[in-house]
Parts: sequence; structure tokens; C-alpha cells
Amino acid sequence: MNNEWIRCPICGNKTRDKIRTDTIIKNFPLFCPKCKKESLISVNNLQVKVVAQAEK
Repeated sequence: MNNEWIRCPICGNKTRDKIRTDTIIKNFPLFCPKCKKESLISVNNLQVKVVAQAEK
């Protein structure tokens, strides 16, 4: 299986979450520890799509 770190869509740094090729996520609140911002994402076949960006 291919594993990849989820990168923050705002600053591009690695987050604390990993995804695999068979990972499917809908409306996941992704928090970036570096820029302290939260984004709502969906994942399918290692493709991350931003649903919404919310600031904290």
C-alpha cells in the first residue's frame, strides 16, 4: 500500500494524518498544527479536495 501524509491546503506543510490508496474520507475537519487553521477536506484515491476553509 502507498501511504502519504496529508498536506495543509493553506501552508503546504505536513499534518499529523496519513492516507493510503484505499482511504475514502468525506467532510473531514483537517487541522494544521503549523499555521493553526482548519480546512474541511474530502479524500478519494490519494486525491485531496478542499470543501471549505475556516480559520480558527
